[in-house]
Amino acid sequence: MTITTTETAPVAIGEQLLGTGQQVYVIGEIGINHNGDMEIAKQLIDVSAKAGANAVKFQKRTPEISTPMDMRDKIRSTPWGDMTYMDYRYRVEFDAAQYKELIRYAAAQGLHAFASPWDVPSVEFMEEQGAVTHKVASASVTDIELLQALAQTGKPIILSTGMSTIEQIDKAVETLGTSNLVMMHATSTYPLPPEEANLRMITTLQERYQVPVGYSGHERGLQISLAAVALGAVTVERHITLDRTMWGSDQASSLEPKGFEALIRDIHILEEAMGDGVKKVFPGELAPLSRLRRVDA
Repeated sequence: MTITTTETAPVAIGEQLLGTGQQVYVIGEIGINHNGDMEIAKQLIDVSAKAGANAVKFQKRTPEISTPMDMRDKIRSTPWGDMTYMDYRYRVEFDAAQYKELIRYAAAQGLHAFASPWDVPSVEFMEEQGAVTHKVASASVTDIELLQALAQTGKPIILSTGMSTIEQIDKAVETLGTSNLVMMHATSTYPLPPEEANLRMITTLQERYQVPVGYSGHERGLQISLAAVALGAVTVERHITLDRTMWGSDQASSLEPKGFEALIRDIHILEEAMGDGVKKVFPGELAPLSRLRRVDA
């Protein structure tokens, strides 16, 4: 694959620029941790706003399209009783009025709200709700029909790259184009063990595609996400939950409110600490210099 772009330009999501030298754009991944409950969804938006995030993200599916055939009739034990997997998928989906309310609720607190659409009708659905951007879930990297629909929106696209080969990512990037693309390094193991984090891929993606690159994490703790920022990630996405013991497949690998607050606090400390790479004598060094250095240059 040949990439002709010679420099990495920032990508605008709403009023926020994502790119080198910009403030890290932090996404609270609500996903389906709301369990189909509007009150929980709003509480997670509150958590994100209080922590200082820039956005919240949901997952949007049309269950009859996005649910694998061999999963549809399997019985799942849920807080609402035993039901088929298909019925469960419908149970945790929000409708148009609910999404409009959630997007308004987030905007009132200064947050973008968008989703990972898992099928073409879901792209159209999120466009109708006024989402400022769309995210490609790692599972959808090879869904060319979906990627084409996303490209046609003209919106900035955030592309996660977990569970994918470099050749599959090449094809996805060719389909989406690079002019309005942000990529996310990710490894889709839940929870993510450190030996599978492969954070040097942030640099690999930056160099190969010449677009802003962030990190979507599924690990426990904060260290790997913070290391991603130190390696140049321009956006960080983490699953969030009110309580990791809540029912749901993503809850255990999510950050609770205090953990999410600590992550964003530490990201901002790192941003200040990275500096510009130019060696200089800082004001705080002058007193130790006069006290400790015996021989002047």
